[in-house]
Amino acid sequence: MIRICPTVEEEQALRAAGYRAIAGLDEAGRGCLAGPVVAAAVILPDAVIDAPDMLDGVADSKMLSPAQRADLFERITSLAVAWAVGATPAHIIDSHGILPATRLAMQVALLRLPRPADALLIDAVTLDGCPLPQRALIKGDARCLSIAAASIIAKVTRDRLMDALDTRWPQYGFASHKGYGTAQHQQALRRYGPTPHHRRTFRPLCDWLATDAADEGLADGTSRRSLL
Repeated sequence: MIRICPTVEEEQALRAAGYRAIAGLDEAGRGCLAGPVVAAAVILPDAVIDAPDMLDGVADSKMLSPAQRADLFERITSLAVAWAVGATPAHIIDSHGILPATRLAMQVALLRLPRPADALLIDAVTLDGCPLPQRALIKGDARCLSIAAASIIAKVTRDRLMDALDTRWPQYGFASHKGYGTAQHQQALRRYGPTPHHRRTFRPLCDWLATDAADEGLADGTSRRSLL
């Protein structure tokens, strides 16, 4: 697969307009069956925008190996003016929906930045109600260096959270699939039922829970196989 190298064209345009703390934002884990959705915000320094080769190799996190992401995580965080992450857990995803939960994680990341941002570059999402100038870029993690950097920080952070969950729930294999709906994960769900970290409104999980409730005659819509 050909890796597209992100550019700093968007950052340069915003800088020319007078902005100096341009935050790239991206998320990891929107399509998972378990675990939080994690967002990261990254403000790159002028030195990197002027010489993007300083972050050579940074790209859409999905195009990188775990070892590459880990190495780039250290480089990004050592060079960034500021960076932060936010995470929204499964029960909030279930109660509010994945897109609002993703926006919430991004807003938390922005609030945690040690230096406030004055403009935003976001991968495909707009933050309604946010007063800052913002651009939502389709495939922004492949096109824009700040967003690509945020995608790596979000992915590495989330993977580490899933590794931690694996120590508590080893039978699910979270360390290997990170909560995505692999055959291994779905087999574990059928055998053990959901943990508190599973998204019960996501298919096929919600379908299985509904079938269990019908089969076992439970009026409250829960399953006896649930590990809650």
